[in-house]
Amino acid sequence: MSSRMRFVLKIIILAGMLLGMPLLGVTLAGIPILRYLEFPPQTHYVRHAPFSWVAFVIYSVGILAVFIPLIVRGVRSSRGTQHVARTSQPFPWWGWMALVTGLASWVLAWSRFAWFAGLQPHTFSPLWFSFIVVINAMDYRRSGRCLMTERPVFFLLLFPSSAAFWWCFEYLNRFVQNWYYLGPDFSPLEYFWYATLPFSTVLPAVLSTRQVLLSTRFIQRGYTNFKPVNTAHLRPAAAATLAVAAAGLAGIGVWPNYLFPLLWVSPLLIIVALQALMNEQTIIDQMGTGDWRVATASVLAALICGMFWEMWNYFSLAKWEYSIPFVHRYQIFEMPILGYAGYLPFGLECTVVGGLVSQLLRSAD
Repeated sequence: MSSRMRFVLKIIILAGMLLGMPLLGVTLAGIPILRYLEFPPQTHYVRHAPFSWVAFVIYSVGILAVFIPLIVRGVRSSRGTQHVARTSQPFPWWGWMALVTGLASWVLAWSRFAWFAGLQPHTFSPLWFSFIVVINAMDYRRSGRCLMTERPVFFLLLFPSSAAFWWCFEYLNRFVQNWYYLGPDFSPLEYFWYATLPFSTVLPAVLSTRQVLLSTRFIQRGYTNFKPVNTAHLRPAAAATLAVAAAGLAGIGVWPNYLFPLLWVSPLLIIVALQALMNEQTIIDQMGTGDWRVATASVLAALICGMFWEMWNYFSLAKWEYSIPFVHRYQIFEMPILGYAGYLPFGLECTVVGGLVSQLLRSAD
């Protein structure tokens, strides 16, 4: 099977599972499906479970058990005297321009000037376009290259890919309603356009931030020779993972309080499982050799971007708020502290989706 055919097959299966399985589940459960097709989404029909100290402690211990050793390893390894080779360049002029537009957008987003009232709900996109350019300028200054200058076609293709990618999460959120939007009322066409524009910045922001992190000593020295992952039975595990993901997505609308984490992990599980079943290189293969650089940089990049997303959202006019079952407490901006754990698999998802975009470009050559 050609690379192009494998790409098309992965997209069809991924879209079919993400879009079809939740609807199949609620249909079999006798739940009306029209509520999930409302556009723009406004109806609140999920009753979220109240805070539970038991769930909070279990989630916290599990997250810390994975995350803390990972960070400690990087900190210890980066203390040595060996330096990672890098080429320092002046901060480019286009980076300075983006820094100015970003700061101006930040002021406009958090202020309520009467003369700017008509554009006030639309300040999020300029902030993130500026952020992306500034991050690329930082990468260029540090290493002499960046996604914008070295892979411009790939970089530009990330924007429409990102919009489609995030609309999948918006769709899955219909079944769990972990976040909802506040702000002006829009018509369906206005809502689609004004939402698609900021959604298009997600992949470029995370993958550009990942590139900066990959050039740091923290990543290069800490995770080049890390603990290898056992990949001996990857294909059987991939088949089982695909089956579990399908079953979980079918139940996400029936038991949203218990299966809501699948919103964040199911796309990653499906893509990696399909890659393994098609004998393609996966992010787990890299980790199988002890090379955790891309995985760790991806996770941290999403977490960094997540902090900026939540911070800039906090005082914006058009914004979102959360309702997370069992653990909705100790908010940092609008996000409960344990909700930030969702950014960890999300970073890996951004990387594997970026890999799909690269595969598309290679198959077109």
